[in-house]
Amino acid sequence: MKNTLPLLFVLAAGPALAEEVRELDAHEHGTGALNIAVDGQSLLIELEAPGADIVGFEHAATSEEDRAAVSAALVTLSNPLALFTLPEAAGCAMVEAEATIVGDDDHDDHDEHDHDDHDDHADHDDHADHDDHDDHDDHADHDDHDDHDEDHADHDDHDHEEHDHAEGGNHTEFHAEYSLTCVDPSALTELAFPYFELFENAQALNVQAVGADGAQAFHVERDAPTLDLGSLF
Repeated sequence: MKNTLPLLFVLAAGPALAEEVRELDAHEHGTGALNIAVDGQSLLIELEAPGADIVGFEHAATSEEDRAAVSAALVTLSNPLALFTLPEAAGCAMVEAEATIVGDDDHDDHDEHDHDDHDDHADHDDHADHDDHDDHDDHADHDDHDDHDEDHADHDDHDHEEHDHAEGGNHTEFHAEYSLTCVDPSALTELAFPYFELFENAQALNVQAVGADGAQAFHVERDAPTLDLGSLF
């Protein structure tokens, strides 16, 4: 699906709102971002939410249970009319929907490949030590012991760095884009959020909306899951 929301926000939002949009894009557990734009009879919606909000975790889905949770979430996120309740008077129907999950997997694979290349180089060094003259076997053994200690230390450091990276750098997110058509877009004066019932870890949504009369920022919370858009039409 071609994402036209950023262009609509550039055209309709002023500099202050554009800056606020950038600030609200920061990854924050419990809080997702929702962009809404009405262009003629087209209603465009974009949702971004942390993995923790949607499936309760942000690590790569490797177990069968985790993969099943991700698959189920993607199915749910592919139905915008189940996530957001629109006024019946608007007569909106879904045209297209797409939901995806994004993370750091490519970077992790690159780190593992580099580590394997380093191990091959270490094996070559061990072979060179074996070719040393027999008179220096004791010295070679000592060197091998030192090399082993250094390799072990390097391995520990590498493991520690990978652990830190996994704990602090993996921010999996769910992204969804929706295109709907509405018979009467001016009736889009209110939006309700069954989204919070479907995803129990989701606590809030930062909303940016563009309508016929301008753009506005909102904050919707689980305890008050409705949004008044009357000022935009």
